[in-house]
Formats: sequence, C-alpha cells, structure tokens
Amino acid sequence: MDWTHRLRLRHLQMLLSVAQTGNLSQSAEALNTTQPALSKWLKDLEADIGLPLFERHARGLRPTPYGEALIEHARRIEGHLDSARDDMDALREGGSGLISIGTSGVSAADTVPLAVARLVEAMPRAQVRLVESTMNLMMPALVHGDLDVVVGRAANAQVDPTLEMETLYRDPVNFVVGLGHPLAKRRKLDWPDLFEYAWIVWPPGTPIRTALETALAAAGRSMPRHTVESNSSMLNVTLLNQTRLIGVASHRAAVRFERLNVLRVLAMPMPLGSSGAVGMYWRRDSVSRAAVALALDCLRESANPPGDGAGQ
Repeated sequence: MDWTHRLRLRHLQMLLSVAQTGNLSQSAEALNTTQPALSKWLKDLEADIGLPLFERHARGLRPTPYGEALIEHARRIEGHLDSARDDMDALREGGSGLISIGTSGVSAADTVPLAVARLVEAMPRAQVRLVESTMNLMMPALVHGDLDVVVGRAANAQVDPTLEMETLYRDPVNFVVGLGHPLAKRRKLDWPDLFEYAWIVWPPGTPIRTALETALAAAGRSMPRHTVESNSSMLNVTLLNQTRLIGVASHRAAVRFERLNVLRVLAMPMPLGSSGAVGMYWRRDSVSRAAVALALDCLRESANPPGDGAGQ
C-alpha cells in the first residue's frame, strides 16, 4: 500500500514539530502525545518510505536530505491549508475569497496599488491582503502558500519549478532625495556630488541593491563605506525628508513619489546596466481561483497603463 495513504494532517504537524524542535520529548509535549508514541510513529514512517528522515545525535534529531525534502512538502501543504481556511473565513463573511499579494519596494509605490485598485473595483467583495517585504523572504512564502502572488524585480536565482513567472516591464533605478535637499534642484550632477552625502540603500542581495552595485561598478565606483540600510519604501521617504541622505528607488516608484510631491528625482544619469526586469510570480495551482486570475490580469494592465511610458 502507498505510504501516503496512511498519512493524516496530524502526521504533517508531527513531522513539522520534530523538524522545528529536533527533540522528540519537546515535540511530544507540544502535540499532547508521549515520546515513545512519537518515536514509534517516526520509525514506522521511515520504514514505510524506506529512507531515513532524521539523523540521531546526542543533541537531538537532524533532518537528512530525504527528511528535508519531505518537510518542504509538508510546509507547502500546511500553507495551502492555511490559505483554504482564510478563504473559507472570507466567504463565510460574505466576501469573494482571499488573495494575498506580496510586493517589494520596486512595485509597492506604483504597480501593485494600481492593480489592487482595479481588483477591488472589479471584485468588491474580495478580501485582499498586502505584504511589503524583500524578494528573498517573499519567494519561500509564495512556494509554501502563504502568498498567492509576488511582484518585484526578477530574481537571477533558480525559480522553484512549481512557480510561474511573467515579466511586466523593465525599470532602471534613480537616485532620490527629500524636497529640501541641496541637490534637489541641480540640473546636472556627477558621482562626486553624490558622494558628498551619506546614502540610504536597500539590503545586500535585494534586486535593487544589486542594480545599484552594477551601476557603481560600471562607473568604476564602489558603495560608500557608511550607509543606512532599509527595506521599507515609506520609511525611506520619511527619512529622506528629515535628513540630507541620498536614496535609491526604482524609476516608477521615484516618478510616483515625485508626482505626489514627497521626493525629488536627481538629475543623475545611470548606466544601462542598472535597468532590471520587474515580474510577477504565482503558483501554477492557484490560477483556478478567480481572485488570483483577476489579480494577474490587473497587474498586467497596471504595468503598462495607456499613455504612461514610465516603464519603457
């Protein structure tokens, strides 16, 4: 008999608990069972699968590569069940279901809010959950089912095979400052002008930071030694207007903030290498949900609205 037929939802909770604690006694207490019963279940599961899932050490249990693979599947199933629960809660309250959208700073000020505005107009009873974070944190959440769609700069790393990706537009980076900054009204700038001030930058490994480092390398420059690091668009806006810091933003976000009269885009030309693709990611098995399919269409429409050449 296929061993998966004997697995129950509680078994997934048991597996995830053991993976988290690495200790059978602690997991048994948390699961309201006994240590011998939990140990027997784990041994029986390993016997059914025919592979060792955990290595036994003096300090506890450590997942083997086989265990890590099964634990990853368990996390995905748990994430899907959490989404199903939230979806049912939304429907019970008279909504049209729940959709969770993750956005990085590159799309948080422009594309995603414009798409959500379209979404709630077309599906007024949809419950929308928005999360702003960095791509390295949101992509695992998307795989595990905690998010339905993620929008941000296209990652160079290998994308999980369960995900689909579509490029929305290409977007360079711009230097930005607060409204009262001494460089705000300068019509021509060069690198020495920028290095007279401290910078606020995105954390290492984020796509916009990588784009900035690429631009600096093309100009024969390196990152300033002393910088402020932040992964929050709104925090950056406030900080730029309270200091003489120089910030970095995607072109669309920079233009949006300038139109709102909260930031100024510096007249500093950037190398072509600083342009990066912005895309959306989703799980293949989620497009059957109406809210997800509609969100993807709204993002496509918002990426290139009529008469807006910001992303060209």
